[in-house]
Amino acid sequence: MDSKAKSLEDMIRELPPDMRAEVLDFVEFLIAKRSRQARETLRQDWAGALRAYRERYTSLELQRQALSWRGD
Repeated sequence: MDSKAKSLEDMIRELPPDMRAEVLDFVEFLIAKRSRQARETLRQDWAGALRAYRERYTSLELQRQALSWRGD
């Protein structure tokens, strides 16, 4: 029987028990990953953090200064 015609469950049943455990671990990982992605929202707590430097630097200078503060 072609693997395209087999259901996922049928293919998993053909695996030895240790490999079924790996499949289960992987499925749980995928579910957790999807759950994390759905919960994560864009953080914008940095917005306005460099407001005090607005008059002192151009945007390019400010970007370079921020990189130097980070050590990049």
